[in-house]
Amino acid sequence: MKILKICLGISLALLSVSQLNAQHVKLIEGNLDPLKAEKNVSIEFTYNDMRVGKYDKEADYVKDKTADYNKKEPGKGDTWAKNWVGDRKYRFEPKFIELFEKYAEKTVAANAKYTIIFNTNFTEPGYNIGISRKSAEINGEAWIVESANHSNVIAKIKIEKAPGSSFWSGNDFDTGDRLSESYATAGKGLGKFIKK
Repeated sequence: MKILKICLGISLALLSVSQLNAQHVKLIEGNLDPLKAEKNVSIEFTYNDMRVGKYDKEADYVKDKTADYNKKEPGKGDTWAKNWVGDRKYRFEPKFIELFEKYAEKTVAANAKYTIIFNTNFTEPGYNIGISRKSAEINGEAWIVESANHSNVIAKIKIEKAPGSSFWSGNDFDTGDRLSESYATAGKGLGKFIKK
């Protein structure tokens, strides 16, 4: 029994490392030199033209999911739709900022010289129904712009396949929990990328 627990622990650790390595962060335009001397940066979040799972338009996903939940229990879909948007400000964005600050070693401040505009362009919400699961993940672009003039783009960074909660997490039955971890992973990845 003890050997089985050790083997399971090693397997889980290896899966965790491989999942973290699945994220790709790549500079696609410009350079990060202007950020090197800055201790502060501002961050804004957008969700423009976001695809969700198999849906090309977020609005179609929200419409179908809301209707499905409301069929099962009146009002449940409406609550879910509010949380789908509300989780961004109260769960996803704070997680992103927390990990970004830690790994970039920069403070997020409103009056910074440069602003990072992080646009999520793809969300895979994933699912966990106990006997089957699919991890959440997000893709996005981080545009680094002058705070005083957003049209002056310093750099563009692509972030792909930022994974959400791992399968052994007992807490990931909630879409918000899974996606919070995706945003934490994306913030960490971007922070490390900017620091190096």
